[in-house]
Amino acid sequence: MPTFAAVDIGSNSCRLKIARVVAHQLRTVHEDREVTRLGASVFESGLVSPEAMANTIQALKRFQRAVQTHSVDRIRVVATAAMREARNAAAFQAWVKAETGWTMETISGLEEGRLIHLGVMSEPVSSIPGKPARLLLVDLGGGSCEITLSEKKRILETISLPLGAVRLTQEFLSDDPPSAEGLARMRRWIARELRRAHRKIKPLGVSWMIGTSGTAAALAEACALVGRSSAQRNGKPAKKGVAGSSRAASLAAPAAVKDIRKLAHKLARMTLAEREAVAGIGPRRAEIIVAGAEVFAEFLESFSLSGFHYSPLGLRDGILAQMLAEQDARAQAHREFERQRWESVLATARRYGVDLRQAEPVRAHALQLYRDLKPLHQLPAEYENWLEAAALLRDTGKFINHQGHHRHTQYIVSSSEIYGYTPVQRTIISAIARYMGKSRPQPGDRPLRNIPAEEHAQVRRAVVLLRLAVALNQDRASDVLRVKARLYPKRIYLDVEPGRTGAELELWSLRKESAYFREVFGRELFATLA
Repeated sequence: MPTFAAVDIGSNSCRLKIARVVAHQLRTVHEDREVTRLGASVFESGLVSPEAMANTIQALKRFQRAVQTHSVDRIRVVATAAMREARNAAAFQAWVKAETGWTMETISGLEEGRLIHLGVMSEPVSSIPGKPARLLLVDLGGGSCEITLSEKKRILETISLPLGAVRLTQEFLSDDPPSAEGLARMRRWIARELRRAHRKIKPLGVSWMIGTSGTAAALAEACALVGRSSAQRNGKPAKKGVAGSSRAASLAAPAAVKDIRKLAHKLARMTLAEREAVAGIGPRRAEIIVAGAEVFAEFLESFSLSGFHYSPLGLRDGILAQMLAEQDARAQAHREFERQRWESVLATARRYGVDLRQAEPVRAHALQLYRDLKPLHQLPAEYENWLEAAALLRDTGKFINHQGHHRHTQYIVSSSEIYGYTPVQRTIISAIARYMGKSRPQPGDRPLRNIPAEEHAQVRRAVVLLRLAVALNQDRASDVLRVKARLYPKRIYLDVEPGRTGAELELWSLRKESAYFREVFGRELFATLA
């Protein structure tokens, strides 16, 4: 039973979650959290302060001891908004590596939203009244706010907005209590960003919203405690608060928009000391709760929602779910992850005008060659998917210019937001798709610079497979050829079954690849008619 760990280095706090795989499902064995305010100086000066770095490193070293105690098999460490914007992010990344041995990965806002959605949807939301098929998911962190429109657990749209509670507090709320001018400027900023959200996300038929993160937890808890106090005064039985409830119960107890708005107005008039005394808020959250409450109130009113349900799940749960999906093919999360990832590849291809009718035979032949020649190329299992993606995306560069389109393809694929792929994985896919013209991958090439050196040989092998698949498809979308591979110790035969118009052009194209095939694999390639 493997054990996974996820570390979320956020703009406000660092979180650790360790889970063990039991019967193809994740079972949490340890959690930890530390407020480090990593993004506070970033949103003010563009740099992470040495103090914030040191505090975060101290928390990560504590996390490391827990990881070692639980004998974790695999760990993934991700950073979000603060590291996306910090000019000295590389220095902090090097410090993390030196102190812990961990490689910190900075993910985009859209990838953050996808992982949060994956984490929240890893458990049923059937406890929400009416079991809504469509809902909004909002994660308000320290530096950004990720908003996702979901239908039947599938992402329809995602947007990341600069509405983090730490960022807004640093920018607008320097006084204690907040000044009327600062509050007004902050509300105008929030309204402007929410207009952007409206243009991209049109939540027709949405009546429910799920809120995640510490700000959502504090607001839901404060509203629940206020409701309980009110019920006790009126002699009614009190409902259980969020902090002492189960996950299902916390989702089943919504925080109403009128209560959130009332709480936001109340908190904005208080000093920091007074906010710290508010039940459910806590001393550390009190510093940024005014901004967080205002975002939630404005959001709910802007989208005409009656309230939100709090979920304790979030980014780290999504990271764990993805690690399970990548390793365990029998897990339900695996099928969902593969589906989401491939849909994102298809969406990227369509966005850049790829003719899928022409691209599909190339993908099918690349996949067949990968499987038939597996004893020869010995590529890792993940290259099967990466080769398929490269086959489908190899012509995206034509969107910019037909001349030199392979170079444009490399730039588009490596820079595009394709769900489910890390930046390094996208770079590998882009490199495979890059070398479909006259050039061949060389160690000093720009497309290979951001790829680990140990992957360079694998990329070359994948490039050969894709070049063979392209050679088998000379604009033959309506007359796809069949091919059979025969492997011998010194020779490889590709037996091509001719189509209605023969296969001379394809045989010629395959023979052109024989010299590079011999260079990479050390065997002779012979293309013959079946």
